[in-house]
Amino acid sequence: MGTSWVVTILGVIVSLVGWYLTPNVWGYGILGFGVAHIILGVLDMFRTPDRAR
Repeated sequence: MGTSWVVTILGVIVSLVGWYLTPNVWGYGILGFGVAHIILGVLDMFRTPDRAR
């Protein structure tokens, strides 16, 4: 669960950087990269952990 929070928080930070660069083409790419990390981090929080075999 801790890793999911780290990925989500880093996604928020990267998205904010991309947001400030949005008139530029690089800004849209960075924003999308950050949003993808937010989505993946949140989805990972809902995943059930694998049991030890």
